[in-house]
Amino acid sequence: MITLSSPIVSAAWLNENRHAENLIILDGTINKSFNSEQIQIPNVRLFDIKGKFSNVSDPFPSAFPSQNQFENEARALGINNASAIVVYDDKGIYSSARVWWLFKAFGFNNVAVLNGGFPIWKQEGFATESMSQYEGLKGDIKAELKPNYMRFFDEVKEASEAKTHVIIDARASGRFNCQVPEPRAGLRMGTIPNSVNLPFTDLLEDGLLKPKVALEKAFYMLADKDDAIIFSCGSGITACVLALGATIAGYKNIAVYDGSWTEWGSLVNV
Repeated sequence: MITLSSPIVSAAWLNENRHAENLIILDGTINKSFNSEQIQIPNVRLFDIKGKFSNVSDPFPSAFPSQNQFENEARALGINNASAIVVYDDKGIYSSARVWWLFKAFGFNNVAVLNGGFPIWKQEGFATESMSQYEGLKGDIKAELKPNYMRFFDEVKEASEAKTHVIIDARASGRFNCQVPEPRAGLRMGTIPNSVNLPFTDLLEDGLLKPKVALEKAFYMLADKDDAIIFSCGSGITACVLALGATIAGYKNIAVYDGSWTEWGSLVNV
């Protein structure tokens, strides 16, 4: 039985342990659908962020699902309370961190991100197979919503005005500094008042998360270890990469703004 002691695992570790009885590997690539012509790590199950693990009735993308929705969809993937989960994505470390954070937000902590994702797995020459759909038994995972992992508009507005939290934006500096337009059509440029910028790509090097010492330095420039922090981005995805890096760097009081700039820029016009 595998118990994960770190928020990240290496491709070599996963290759060595991928046949463990309680290990489940998830493909958390965003906007991905089943295609038998694509390849994956053997026995992987597709974690459909957009279609299965988001509130699709919400006007903003990738919105936080309900506890019942998360539990039912996770069970449909065969996930049990005793499972150990490793999640990856096709970009490296991008949407996989969102999957990791969702599990933690619903009280499941035996979960980690594959450092470097599928690109590193392939680069190392480990086994792949044609994409397949999970058709096994349902799991028994019990979701338990944990407060404060996710923050929502009113909370972030209060935190911004009262300066009770350090708000760190994971978008590229050009977007944060209003030098380039937002990629989402019709969304205005701008920033949350009193927020600071740390592009999520600054935590990565050659597709891998930087070592702990480098992560500590990146966050030390913006926040103390005991500060309350809210991470934001474009739509709540790459903010979770900052949450991953901050967790490894030893920060405890951290949260992700679910709607992020897509919501804020739509609801606040000045």
